[in-house]
Amino acid sequence: MAGLWGAEGSAQVVALKADNWVFRPGAVQFRDSGGVAQMKIDSTRGSVVLKHADLGDGTIEFDMIPTDPNFSQLYFRREDSLESECFYFRTERGIGHPYDMVATQYTPIVKGTMYWDLLPYYQGNASFGLRTNHVKLVMNGRQLRVFVNDMERPTLEVPQMEGNTTHGTLAFSGQAIISNLVLKPGKVDGLSPLAGIDPVANDPRYLRHWQMTKPDTLPAGIDFSWDLMPGKERFWQPIDAERRGLINLSRQWVVKRSHQIVWLKTTIHADQARSCTMRLGFLDEVWMFLNGRVLYVDKNFYGRPIVKVPNGRLSLENTTVTIPLQQGDNELLVGVGSNFYGWGIMARLDDLEGITIERTADGR
Repeated sequence: MAGLWGAEGSAQVVALKADNWVFRPGAVQFRDSGGVAQMKIDSTRGSVVLKHADLGDGTIEFDMIPTDPNFSQLYFRREDSLESECFYFRTERGIGHPYDMVATQYTPIVKGTMYWDLLPYYQGNASFGLRTNHVKLVMNGRQLRVFVNDMERPTLEVPQMEGNTTHGTLAFSGQAIISNLVLKPGKVDGLSPLAGIDPVANDPRYLRHWQMTKPDTLPAGIDFSWDLMPGKERFWQPIDAERRGLINLSRQWVVKRSHQIVWLKTTIHADQARSCTMRLGFLDEVWMFLNGRVLYVDKNFYGRPIVKVPNGRLSLENTTVTIPLQQGDNELLVGVGSNFYGWGIMARLDDLEGITIERTADGR
């Protein structure tokens, strides 16, 4: 980061004055409170974006009083509104509830989609309130640590940031009062730039390799139609799991907030007829077929009665499916529907006794 914000390694206090920021007219007040400059964000519409900054690795520190009843966000490594990293407070869940595990969250913004419901393991509790809270983010390469008030114990540790950007400006959104904003390019406090361990990397039970179609749009008022079943003329392309066994359709196809469906298929080989148990995480709908027969249909709609544990996020806790395999090869075909934020599945068999699943040439 250079130019307006100085040399690498030097701490730079960001002036909280209108000339340094891009914002909607009337959305922000710049003021002095007891000799401390403050930026008071009054609107929930749009972001307040810092001009002329480009921070990759380093530290961001600021004080914040959350005044929004819902969310207060910091975007960093921000390229534009479509590509960014993000840390945010769920103020209604965190204030007065220091052990609420969804009080804070990290999520990337990729192609305009927040992955908040795909990555429930990047959220956690924090003790904060309607007072001045000190926030520090340390980022280096792929890794991120976030501290809220307690500067010794991280609130969140992210072993691999999932966004497409490696540097950029920063922005705030949600009603809040910001003060004492300091950027420290290059100051990473010993944090490694290398991605941390994937806790399931050596678990062979995950279904990591699938073939995928392009999306179809489901007609308005139609839950499902047999006309959408993939025929022989469909073009299939491979898709492999990301960290933690996630088949991330959102990275492949933009979620258009319309009702869409993508088909996935893979093969499970059994040495003899046997049943196996599969743990399945999914967003937002699944229509599952085994060897051409309906096996399982379900929905995971956030904020609806049919929502799955944990509260509409994708997780192996979502559901369990019993799969009656025949001897030999079995085709597992899954239609995955989307109409909200993240889009994808995660599937793991309980054991592989007498079972072989699709792997790459190197055995993964």
